[in-house]
Amino acid sequence: MKTKIFCDIADYKTIKFFNNKSLVDGFTTNPSLMRLAGAKNYKDYSLKILKICKKKPISFEVFADNKQDMLKQAYEINSWGKNVYVKIPVVNSKGEFMGSVIKELSDKGIKLNITAVYTFEQTKKIYNQLNKKTKSIISIFAGRMADKGKDPLPIFKKSIALTRKKKNIEILWASTREAYNFIQAKQIHCNIITMPPKVINQINGFGKSFKSMTLDTVKGFLSDSKKSKFSL
Repeated sequence: MKTKIFCDIADYKTIKFFNNKSLVDGFTTNPSLMRLAGAKNYKDYSLKILKICKKKPISFEVFADNKQDMLKQAYEINSWGKNVYVKIPVVNSKGEFMGSVIKELSDKGIKLNITAVYTFEQTKKIYNQLNKKTKSIISIFAGRMADKGKDPLPIFKKSIALTRKKKNIEILWASTREAYNFIQAKQIHCNIITMPPKVINQINGFGKSFKSMTLDTVKGFLSDSKKSKFSL
């Protein structure tokens, strides 16, 4: 099974660049990335992106914090394109599970990306609300778990085992920190991994010999010492 690579970015120029690369299968965004990209009007900026990203799947997230407004925003985002996944947080800022939102949208055939997932229990709750005929993604934040000293692999393995027989439900490795995470995702048969551009570029270096890496490292040290005009 192929582990698909998504680019985690909202910058217009970067999306335009990677949209033409066969290595990248889709894109994920979130309100923080949209702000970082300089978006002033959420809809206008998203539609600008969709003018260049017309086929590859791309996720846009709701930013409301209550169920009624989440649903309103979700229906609006869904209307933007057939390749759009509506991103819904597993809980709101009060910790309330967004199960009824997930169920209503999924039952209506709206493609969802459920985000900010950290536990297998959350995966199970989401799974139980999803319409198995509707395409859906469950995004588990591996990198942020690892940042806190937690091993994300057991949660991924359980989640993948749960959803394996449902072809419309995919598990996504989120908050990727390094290129080796792609190898890890492939080894456990994770459906998708989303990466920042820097990490995607590192994949192009896979297979490079340690000997050449040693030379590159030493040459880098030498170059920087010359530029700094160090002397003893």
